[in-house]
Amino acid sequence: MPTSIFLDKLDTSGFLSRLYTQTNSSTPITNTTSELSLLDGGLGTLTVPANGFQVGDSFTAVATGHISSANNHTLRIRIKSDGNVLSDTGLITMSGATNKHWRLEVYFTIRALGGSGVASIVTGGTFFYTKDANNTFEGTNFSTETTTGFDTTVSNTLVITAQWGTASTSDSIYSEIFTLSKTY
Repeated sequence: MPTSIFLDKLDTSGFLSRLYTQTNSSTPITNTTSELSLLDGGLGTLTVPANGFQVGDSFTAVATGHISSANNHTLRIRIKSDGNVLSDTGLITMSGATNKHWRLEVYFTIRALGGSGVASIVTGGTFFYTKDANNTFEGTNFSTETTTGFDTTVSNTLVITAQWGTASTSDSIYSEIFTLSKTY
């Protein structure tokens, strides 16, 4: 059985399952080019304490919500730990969308422990949304291995942000559901 600070969250197989669930919709990010959080308050924790990771620890984060965007405006989603970018979507040139749904799936695995330059985490996932034309899906995928800045000897708090390329009242995104689970 693994040892962890999350022993109260062990499932019957001995592995962690639920770490965090958002209980409120996030504040809409609209009419701004500022990078802001897509997450809101909830139950559990988004923080792993110093030396709390083990090699092989794997996590899944899933968020869903509503989005509106002007055609050809850009959006960027970043996955961070204490200001360090673990992965990001890059600039996504958006198709027109009016009060449509979106989904973000993120997977993380710890590959090595230690300070910055030694510790390693690989982060990958997908972001997709429904566009107005034909109600079809559009999106992107991403995958990054991070060693610079990532440090398992200090506490790490997960943050997911969104940033529009243009300040417009036509551009808005917020999350309604977010869950973080440990899968291994």
